[in-house]
Amino acid sequence: MANTSYQLDFESPLRELQERIYQLEADDQDSASVRDELRAARKALLDKTREVYTNLDEWQTVRVARHPDRPMFTDYIDLICDEFVELHGDKFFGDDRALRTGFAKIDEFKVMMVGHHKGKTLKERNECYFGCAHPEGYRKAMLKMKKAAKYGLPIICMIDTPGAYPGIGAEERGQAQVIAESMLEMSRLETPIICVVIGEGGSGGALGIGVGDRVAVLEFSYYSVISPEGCAGILWKSHDYAENAAKALKLTSRHLERLGAIDDVIEEPTGGAHRDHYQMAARLKMYLVKTLRELAELPAEELLAQRYDKFRKIGMFLEEATTV
Repeated sequence: MANTSYQLDFESPLRELQERIYQLEADDQDSASVRDELRAARKALLDKTREVYTNLDEWQTVRVARHPDRPMFTDYIDLICDEFVELHGDKFFGDDRALRTGFAKIDEFKVMMVGHHKGKTLKERNECYFGCAHPEGYRKAMLKMKKAAKYGLPIICMIDTPGAYPGIGAEERGQAQVIAESMLEMSRLETPIICVVIGEGGSGGALGIGVGDRVAVLEFSYYSVISPEGCAGILWKSHDYAENAAKALKLTSRHLERLGAIDDVIEEPTGGAHRDHYQMAARLKMYLVKTLRELAELPAEELLAQRYDKFRKIGMFLEEATTV
């Protein structure tokens, strides 16, 4: 299990066990007693990690989804794709670095990859606006997705954003309109579309590339109509109530699956994706290849009909008629 430099407060029991393992590893491991204790400590760490992450509440899940060591879109590109050629610009305003697009090859499939990127260094995060895309980002994504449909290439969208950029410039360039247009265009593209929430899935920023034939969420990601802080600011007039908002929003994978808002939950390695990028990438690749094979067998008419029906059913509840 990989180590991470960034620690969450609810991981304090894990820190103590990890420090004990470091001490034992520094000792003379020729001793049978040290080897036995080291083996027991590693097992205890694994068991405790599994226990902690099995019982995460909604706000803790949000914090895991935002973990700085969590694999991002560019990490999955490196670990999953055999080839990748990035495509730039929206042919209108500029090249938004918060939304990346490009041709890629995953096993036998040639695909179009679209995904949010938050950035890793402070300089890169400022360039990417911490994953909050501008209108030109969604226009770029639409342009590349239409190109993919033209050549019969499946589309894979990886969502990781707290929301679309809310600045004045973005609003002046039609932020809400371009997200609505993107959702409309994705709903009628005659090619398979797979959407995966790999971290944060907040508000219209996520929905802008979130209309697909399959919508999946990584186990410790969240997908919501608004970020917890945004919801708390509206309902309680303070971000201090973000934890309450997270609980009310029902934004974790287990809630989303039960409500029928997503199709699949992709299990993460023990302790979250940030602890083992390679294992997480292997699981995600397995899911993508399996789903691409399933969708490739469907004719375009059936694909569009199923996509339409899937999203029309979200939020639909049937009540039994009552007699007076």
